[in-house]
Amino acid sequence: QVQLQESGPGLVKPSQTLSLTCTVSGGSITTNYYYWSWIRQPPGKGLEWMGAIYYSGSAYYSPSLKSRTSISRDTSKNQYTLQLRSVTPEDTAVYYCARVAHMGWTYDYWGQGTQVTVSS
Repeated sequence: QVQLQESGPGLVKPSQTLSLTCTVSGGSITTNYYYWSWIRQPPGKGLEWMGAIYYSGSAYYSPSLKSRTSISRDTSKNQYTLQLRSVTPEDTAVYYCARVAHMGWTYDYWGQGTQVTVSS
């Protein structure tokens, strides 16, 4: 059973960088043909895909967030990390990490989500 757990600060000041880590257990982030994604849900809004890192290490980003987003990984710790730069209050959301199967873009495992609030 694959498990994902988000971690990071719950409060970030405007203009700073939001950094979150997803720790994966029960499966390797280098296993063939899976994307390891970040998704967020602002209050009262739908889910927004932010980006993903493929098992090969290639990273992909939402066009709307690409200029502010970086996703990296540490295979020795089986973790991957989201960095979102120059945050504003509009970046306040619940942030999720999730595994996505390449075939059919199927989300099969999710973290529980972590609330991040951007406020001074």
